Amino acid sequence: MSLLGNRRRVPASHPVWFFVACSLALTPAFAADAAVKLKSRETLVEQDLPVTSIKIDVPLVLINVTVTDPMNRFVTGLYKENFQIKEDKVEQTITQFGAEDAPLSMGIVFDASGSMGYKMSKAREAVAQFFKTANPEDEFFLAQFNDRPQMATGFTNSLEEIQNELTFMQSGGRTALLDAIYLALNKMKEAKNAKKALLVISDGGDNSSRYGVKDIKSAVRESDVQLYAIGIFDPDRGTRGAEYAYGPYLLSELSEMTGGRMFPVELYSLHELPDLAAKISVELRNQYIVGYRPSNTARDGSWRRIKVKLKPPKGLPQLYSYARSGYYAPTH
Repeated sequence: MSLLGNRRRVPASHPVWFFVACSLALTPAFAADAAVKLKSRETLVEQDLPVTSIKIDVPLVLINVTVTDPMNRFVTGLYKENFQIKEDKVEQTITQFGAEDAPLSMGIVFDASGSMGYKMSKAREAVAQFFKTANPEDEFFLAQFNDRPQMATGFTNSLEEIQNELTFMQSGGRTALLDAIYLALNKMKEAKNAKKALLVISDGGDNSSRYGVKDIKSAVRESDVQLYAIGIFDPDRGTRGAEYAYGPYLLSELSEMTGGRMFPVELYSLHELPDLAAKISVELRNQYIVGYRPSNTARDGSWRRIKVKLKPPKGLPQLYSYARSGYYAPTH
């Protein structure tokens, strides 16, 4: 759904383009120190006082926001005035805004445990479908996991390399999902693009990780990475142990914390996997980037809650926004 027909393109020379290309982070990014000269220079000189330059650090919080309509279609063509951001219930002034398809650093976190079994084939197709909307500037890595996680590839622009690894990947063993997410978040620190995301494909039943849920939630909160998940769930998962019953909630909670989403698939709907992967890829390329300088300037390392509210133009139905839930304030 588009208010303008086609998505607005911002020229590369436009300030908003500079913002999108260089500052697509989900947690605070720090602008270069700005030298602010004292006012009334003439008065200071007349009094033979030194003219002092004061340097200040101005934090900039940048948020990726997905907007959909009641039919779950993406809504493009909105303007800065259609968004409201509150931090800890205090409204903030939006200073940056854009809607560009920026280069992406993407990690594929692929479940190769024994519980995946015959689901592997459609899961491979889902990754191939996701790659169909890739841009030349994008980079990807593949992390696989069963008893323990491992990097199948590092960051690469070669989609064939990743697909070859998937072709020969065999299922077996237990499921170290949380360890795999932790490994992927650490790998993402090497990303060259500012916009970063993970795609987790798993049945969600962790039974082999060293890291706990609290550890991963903390790592997810501290990262600037969006997490999307495709959860492949058995109808009888409740009878297979607590870890399988908890799987959907775990993937959903981790995704929503980052502004991403979890898409569930039942066994009888495995044919939907490729379409869901394509939907996630399109979503990542149809997001608004909204930035503000927080009114709370305390560098106390506290968790700041973010709430994005939409103010759609008249005549539109109710719209829905998806954005990360907050960020940690800097400490220095």
